[in-house]
Amino acid sequence: MRKIYKAHINEFTKAIQTVKEHSENTAELCRDFAVPPLKDLTYAMGLLHDVGKFQESFQKRIDGADIRVEHSTCGAIVANEKYKGIAGLMMAYCIAGHHSGLPNAGYRNDGSYTSTLHGRLKRDDFDDYSAYKEELVNPILNQKDFQDFLAKDCNMNISILVDKFSFITRYCFSCLTDADSIDTSKFCGTQPERRLSADFIKCLEKVNKRLDSFVCKTELQKTRSRLQSQVFNSIEEEAEIYLMNMPTGSGKTLCSVKFALEKAIREKKKRIIYIIPFNSIIDQTAGEFEDIFGEDAEILRHQSSFSYEDEDNYSEDYREAAKNAAENWDAPFIITTAVQFFESIYANKRGKLRKLHNMADSILIFDEAHLMPQEYLQPCLQSIAFLTKYFNSKAVFLTATMPDFHKLMKQYALPGSKILNLIDDISSFDKFKKCQYNYIGEVEDETLLSNAAQYPSSLIIVNTKKKARELYKTCNTKKYHLSTYMTAFDRKRIIDEIKRELLRLSEEFEKPEQVPENRKITIISTSLIEAGVDLDVHTVFRELSGLDSILQAGGRCNREGKRAEANTYIFEFTDQSKKTAQDERKNLTKGIINKYEDISCPESISEYYDRLFFMKADEIQKNTMSSICQDIMNIPFKDYSEKFKIIDSLAVSVFVERDEESHKLVEQLRYTGSCNTRKMQKNICSISPRELEDLAKQHAVEDFNTGIWCLTNSSYYDKDTGIIFEANDYIV
Repeated sequence: MRKIYKAHINEFTKAIQTVKEHSENTAELCRDFAVPPLKDLTYAMGLLHDVGKFQESFQKRIDGADIRVEHSTCGAIVANEKYKGIAGLMMAYCIAGHHSGLPNAGYRNDGSYTSTLHGRLKRDDFDDYSAYKEELVNPILNQKDFQDFLAKDCNMNISILVDKFSFITRYCFSCLTDADSIDTSKFCGTQPERRLSADFIKCLEKVNKRLDSFVCKTELQKTRSRLQSQVFNSIEEEAEIYLMNMPTGSGKTLCSVKFALEKAIREKKKRIIYIIPFNSIIDQTAGEFEDIFGEDAEILRHQSSFSYEDEDNYSEDYREAAKNAAENWDAPFIITTAVQFFESIYANKRGKLRKLHNMADSILIFDEAHLMPQEYLQPCLQSIAFLTKYFNSKAVFLTATMPDFHKLMKQYALPGSKILNLIDDISSFDKFKKCQYNYIGEVEDETLLSNAAQYPSSLIIVNTKKKARELYKTCNTKKYHLSTYMTAFDRKRIIDEIKRELLRLSEEFEKPEQVPENRKITIISTSLIEAGVDLDVHTVFRELSGLDSILQAGGRCNREGKRAEANTYIFEFTDQSKKTAQDERKNLTKGIINKYEDISCPESISEYYDRLFFMKADEIQKNTMSSICQDIMNIPFKDYSEKFKIIDSLAVSVFVERDEESHKLVEQLRYTGSCNTRKMQKNICSISPRELEDLAKQHAVEDFNTGIWCLTNSSYYDKDTGIIFEANDYIV
């Protein structure tokens, strides 16, 4: 009687899935997921990934023996032997890591006791697993076709080859781990049948209806319509990356989603992924799309500060489908953050990398594209180039301050990427200019606050949280404060309050001079307010920073263009002049201010980015895979993944107990050592390691040996200013 080799046992029905069945199912799914040049390779990878389960020790374990059996390395050994060369190496990386994560390759002389790929490939201490030869038929691979696909566009450049090989390996790993997870969960009965859906045709109809509803009488409205028409008239143009350079107030968001829907429908793309730089903007964008699409699009929101479990306006089956889709991004319309997007691409663990293959065959919209992190700009641009050139996706870069991405892609990604400007005629950009930019030099705190108090509504944006708090405490008018010392929940609450008060001012007073002193408001914030927060204030005061930040700040000034005159004032604090001399972005901006009468003109923006991105090539290039490895045989996937962190790793998150629900989370963490961290996000604030140390000395925070810091003394939090570093009873 032929032996049955078991891969899984359904704990509910006790049904058995054989290794042969699971391997063949996984191989078929791998092939379905992959782009044509990689279908045969991923099929073979799926077929061999679990050959280690043919070991007798594994069969004993699945029958209940309390033993640990390592099986992933066996498949890697077989793949490396059967498919020698580059294809076998790529398969070995993926199969060896399909549970623990893509490993460091190490070096050929590594011993079998090491955890590197080369070390593991030398191991010979496994049980006999040769029975796989009778059960599984290894397909023949066309190694030349694969090598040609890998070498294409590399131009004999080893750096490009290493970066491309690394990306394709992660992509194949994504196909394998998602296929493995889906087949396993289907057999075990844990795969939800419900999937998120969207009707792109109906969504497009609703977007068109919204656009058609806008009145087009004033010169500005007509200019906005003509600008948008430039984009829509280019929808049939073929490119890999599209640049949508549109000034603030020109309707970028609606314009971009119409373009994406048109492209997705025409080219039969599987999904639209909207990538936003900050968590703080997603609520607004998602709310706008949900309002337009209604039931015609079930949007997947994937961000650290959002939990479907906390949302009462979604049905139970929708929440379950969304939570499942967040694992692998198998959804038609996704809104996520740049951090989530890029850190998923450069991860090494299956939990994050499962998403990568579903970024293929998609429309990728990068909102505020100029905010891609300079330190990781090259790997970010490379990933977009690879996805659009080899994996059938299209990218749209959307911003009001557009760098020269033609030059950036050529220098830092792939020279041959096809890039198209959707806006050729920029002569009308000055029509969207709502304010004048004026440099007023150094000011004292009191002078700044006094100047701001002259206007019905003023927004002061400073570079540090400490300074924002100092100004807020000194300010004597009706005031609001925003910084990441505050939880996301309180920041949203304050922003909503500000919007309501600004609306009341505009409704109750026709002219600025009619606003009484007790109704004038001053908003004091860090830069978090600059991108995507739709406020319309009379006057903005912006501390000297990068030109892009200053222009973003100006976008909050006279946003609706209702006032004939409005100003954004650029200033420096008197005690900051020495620090300015050491700050590259500030120095560049000062040079631009001295050279250009209008710092918002296209020439000014172009010069700023040219100097920022092309004079610092070494810094931009230092975080690619090829900067630390020049041989595909030695790629350190694990080390690189741990290093690739877009968010400043010096910031420390602290959970603040604000209500009964958050109290329960703290207690759960205290007594069990774990809790739902996604549920914690809305009550997280950000501080420095030194500030954490100060709080710990005062016994105001604890981590219960979990690494998750919680504020355990409510005296150290103020709902309007956030975390404080001396409790009220400490202050004399």
